[in-house]
Amino acid sequence: MEEMDKKTRNEAIDELTLALIYLTRFSDGEGNRYDEIAWKNYDFDAIDRLDEENLIVNPKRKRGGGYKYAYMTEKGRRKAREILHQWNIEDDEIYEKFEFRSIRPEEAKEAAEIERICFPPNEACSEKHMTERISVAPDLFYVAIEKETGKMAGFLNGIATDEMVFRDEFFTDASLHNPKGRNIMLLGLDVLPEFRKIGLAREIVWNYCRREEEKERKRLVLTSNEKKVKMYRKFGFRDLGESASEWGGEKWHEMDIFLNW
Repeated sequence: MEEMDKKTRNEAIDELTLALIYLTRFSDGEGNRYDEIAWKNYDFDAIDRLDEENLIVNPKRKRGGGYKYAYMTEKGRRKAREILHQWNIEDDEIYEKFEFRSIRPEEAKEAAEIERICFPPNEACSEKHMTERISVAPDLFYVAIEKETGKMAGFLNGIATDEMVFRDEFFTDASLHNPKGRNIMLLGLDVLPEFRKIGLAREIVWNYCRREEEKERKRLVLTSNEKKVKMYRKFGFRDLGESASEWGGEKWHEMDIFLNW
């Protein structure tokens, strides 16, 4: 192991506390499911310092006292993973196996091929439209890369807008993307068959939610066929009923999730 710079006592307490919060975190079954919390049975001063650095959110009641848990921020998750790596501590299996990041322009063809595998021909995004989306909104195109092989295992993508209702033109017209838009219209969640049933789709969606929440986006909106509605509900999305979308000649449900109220 590489020799580490000597830390002060408080720095060590803060780092170890953050690592323990990360390792003992769990999903919040009430409220937004993508939030992860941990019981904060740790040094009070360390909790306050982590809160001040925006590594956790230490919720407090309006009239004194405080909650017994803290929420982790995306910045806190990243920092905690760095600490685990530094100390050679095993992370969650999914983070040991996959890297999560924005897409790169040269990966458009690979993404289009995954789309072809995951969706029927009447619904799949073409390579042309995939390339156009990536060119205008690469930061809204989130991928999971298998570390061992460098293979793209899955992705979630969308475009930003101030519009409130999903329409089919979002699939084909990348010029509708507004980088400052407060809502994101999700255009596809793809996971290759060999990487399914391990929680990868859920992790992609929740990471996406947390990342866009930090950018102060308001809502994520998507359309789902009847078979996938239950899955998206588990991810925290609301079913708004039948959508006006006629994409691929199919019927869809419109669903959304709030990030910032």
